[in-house]
Amino acid sequence: MKRLLSVILSLLFFVPLCACSSNSGSQKYTKSFLDLFDTASFVTAYDASQKAFDSHYAMFYNELETYAKLYDIYNDYDGIVNLKYLNEHAAVSPVRVDEKIMDLLAFGKEAYEMSGGRVNICMGAVLSVWHDEREKAAENPENTELPDTNLLREKAEHTDINSLVLDSENSTVYFSDPEMKLDAGAIAKGYAAEKICAYIETSGIWQSAVISLGGNIKTVGVKDKTGSPFVIGIENPDSEGDYVAKVGACNGESVVTSGDYQRYYTVDGVKYCHIIDPNTLMPAEYVSSVTVISEDSAYADMLSTDLFIMSVEDGITLVNRLENTQAVWVDKNGKKFFSSGFEKYAVE
Repeated sequence: MKRLLSVILSLLFFVPLCACSSNSGSQKYTKSFLDLFDTASFVTAYDASQKAFDSHYAMFYNELETYAKLYDIYNDYDGIVNLKYLNEHAAVSPVRVDEKIMDLLAFGKEAYEMSGGRVNICMGAVLSVWHDEREKAAENPENTELPDTNLLREKAEHTDINSLVLDSENSTVYFSDPEMKLDAGAIAKGYAAEKICAYIETSGIWQSAVISLGGNIKTVGVKDKTGSPFVIGIENPDSEGDYVAKVGACNGESVVTSGDYQRYYTVDGVKYCHIIDPNTLMPAEYVSSVTVISEDSAYADMLSTDLFIMSVEDGITLVNRLENTQAVWVDKNGKKFFSSGFEKYAVE
């Protein structure tokens, strides 16, 4: 959490300073929060007054909170059928869910196909084992352990994406494998960021804003009436307050980072991050961070995870084939790698 706080502080000071021009007479306001999606987040937006911003922020927060509760796998909420409820009940019989969950899970199935199985929202049984060890380590950092290999292999037998049965007509979810569990952490924040920005635009809350949910940044409009993009710093995983690069993004473009420097624990002096390679059932070891620039935050969230668990060479080959998508990698030695069209987003 200390690292998350430093990240949000750097963004709070960096994005507003780079987006400091006037916006049709509006003023710039920023609000940070730590209580949704278990991550440090903020919104910076232009509005007519502090009172107007506070009113609009309340609308924004309430909508975003709905997504956070629905996509939560750890907590119950009165009257809400969320992912935790599904993990506990959907193997008994089909469960009717909110459209926001159906849409997320449908995208999760697409993410599985797009990533060749590397991004799998049905990996919950495996990921929960790693989560439990991280929690134990947080409580007792002097006595940390890796998960039992046999237990991981056993849980991996219950990660088949086909065990997730979606009935769009009846809006129900069913698990054909009673031991399968959902964990949408690889896509949920990006998906929510995409949806909340669509809500901002359709409801007319703000015409110019930057939303950050942890490492998922999504833009609304431009930073000033000249049409300039927002300037966003991509954090250096090896140096707090330093940046791998600065990029310009606007009009819905997203900048999404997956890294090994925020959620991890240490065993015998070795750092183990939270992003698990489904092929090895161990944390991915290729890079320290991957940042994706794309028009769609949900897609960028999926892709940043996908790229994190493949080699830099394979990742560059993949991104260079994609349209309207760029990326930057930082390997374990701090070396930077860029996709072929990245320079068009780079700013000084």
